[in-house]
Amino acid sequence: MATRVFTPDPVAAAFRQEALVLALEKAGAEVTVLTTVPHQRGPEVSRARHVSRFPVKRDAQGQVRGYASYMSFDVPLALRLLLRRRVDAIVAEPPPTTGMVTLVASAIRRVPYTFYAADVWSDATDSVDGVPGPVRAAVRWMETTVWKRAARVLTISPGVQHRLEELAGRRTSFRMIGNGIDTETFTPDGPASAEQGPYFVYAGTVSEWQGAEVFLDAFEQVHREHSEARLLFFSEGSGRDALEATVRERGIGRVEFRDKIPPSMVAAHLRGAVAGLSSITPGQGYEFALPTKIYAATACGTPVIHAGEGAAHDRIRDNSLGWACDYDAEQVAGAMRAALAGQDVPGPEALRSWTEENASLAGCAAKAASEVLATIDR
Repeated sequence: MATRVFTPDPVAAAFRQEALVLALEKAGAEVTVLTTVPHQRGPEVSRARHVSRFPVKRDAQGQVRGYASYMSFDVPLALRLLLRRRVDAIVAEPPPTTGMVTLVASAIRRVPYTFYAADVWSDATDSVDGVPGPVRAAVRWMETTVWKRAARVLTISPGVQHRLEELAGRRTSFRMIGNGIDTETFTPDGPASAEQGPYFVYAGTVSEWQGAEVFLDAFEQVHREHSEARLLFFSEGSGRDALEATVRERGIGRVEFRDKIPPSMVAAHLRGAVAGLSSITPGQGYEFALPTKIYAATACGTPVIHAGEGAAHDRIRDNSLGWACDYDAEQVAGAMRAALAGQDVPGPEALRSWTEENASLAGCAAKAASEVLATIDR
């Protein structure tokens, strides 16, 4: 498995890949993970048996992000893949540059590869201002080429699958296996945080396509009426500096920005929150996304306030998982007021039950493992 992030890095891709490794090991496979040295060393480690780590360039927030960071992983990865003594199959995680390295290595070694397409990176690139046209075109070409040559492409939702088919055509190698959360870590039972007062939690990356600034606009209104309420961001990403600047410039009180924390600590904070927060910026082409932060909250029995149209909006509305709002500060503020007042709040048992049945990471990983093993000529 070739992945630039892996547990204990506190990001969704790391947990998704670890779950797949555990499912493959449970099925009898021997898996070696080729990944990076984690940003922060701590008590939480990976449960995978064989993890090979190599130093990588990280940005100021500790993320493997940007051309230089990707190259610092991808160039050594090429040698690491080619020098492995025995390889029957390869699984790769984005970015597309890692996919291209995997494509070449698999061709040289004459083994199949599976690409885990949890996101459409070329769409995300299109949503970022200032990216040169040739770079956008190159990312699109790399991504679609990797999809077309893969023995399997694993997608996490019908929306992602549809977008792949729009860009690369329908293919039998595209398999929708779903996405979820670790329901053993994210539970209603367990220690809660020691945070004071009612609070909202945004846990996850903030960037152009997430559009988390809508929560600042909404919370600014709500805080005038509920001075004890707090808004906590456990986040990294390209949009964090802008959010912090907005809070300073407008003097919005009771908003705190903290670094990303281990999953067990995220779960503790979500258990005590009045609501988890999720958003998708409209018009960026990312309406098909289903942010994992939704499932993290519901697995803990905590409802979600989502801002934005698309798959996430529909899932929360149709399954009574919280409040599905337009990308509109007034609507979001109304949902925050309802959450603080305890109005129309779904019960924790119902939220947990739905998550176990529909968004278990272990269940999705078992499907993914079956698809990977099916590519091997045994």
